[in-house]
Amino acid sequence: MSLDPQLVIMAKTPQIGRVKTRLARDIGAVAAVRFFRATAAALIGRVAPDPRWRTVLALSPDRAVHEPGIWPDGLPRIAQGPGDLGARMGRLFRDLPPGPVVIIGADIPGIERRHIAQAFAALGRHDAVLGPAEDGGYWLVGLKRRPRVPEIFEGVRWSSAQTLADTAKNIRERNMSLALLERLPDIDTGADYAHWKEKR
Repeated sequence: MSLDPQLVIMAKTPQIGRVKTRLARDIGAVAAVRFFRATAAALIGRVAPDPRWRTVLALSPDRAVHEPGIWPDGLPRIAQGPGDLGARMGRLFRDLPPGPVVIIGADIPGIERRHIAQAFAALGRHDAVLGPAEDGGYWLVGLKRRPRVPEIFEGVRWSSAQTLADTAKNIRERNMSLALLERLPDIDTGADYAHWKEKR
């Protein structure tokens, strides 16, 4: 039975109205899609080739699994399926082969290989790991998934300042140990985008 670490990168097809919709209200739809496409390509290029883990793309909409030319060839693709973010991530945690699983989004430009390595190292000592975002959410969630796959997304207020706190509360209420990684910015507003461009 394989217990290989598995990295899941969740991504949506980069189309206007589908990705970075909050950001699009501030900087325009075309610029927001361009940001998402460039960020996702760079992130996948950085972290997917690492031999320390197996990388899988979890795509939305489900038909994107079969669409050529958008995502790199050679990476396994699976459908995210229906439901809110918690339902989709919960399904990934339940359905993937045995071993620790770390899930990230494709739209966080600050994620480096070292962050993924730190997350899997944390799962050697803890049941769960979260990477806090500056807006109260998180850019990474991981579970050891042994001896069982817990439900940690029940009642989470998504896209809010309480997203991280709600998830962490669920984890601790299930008597699971939790590790936190460093805080990274999520680029959801024009101010976020301007600050990110200044620091590049």
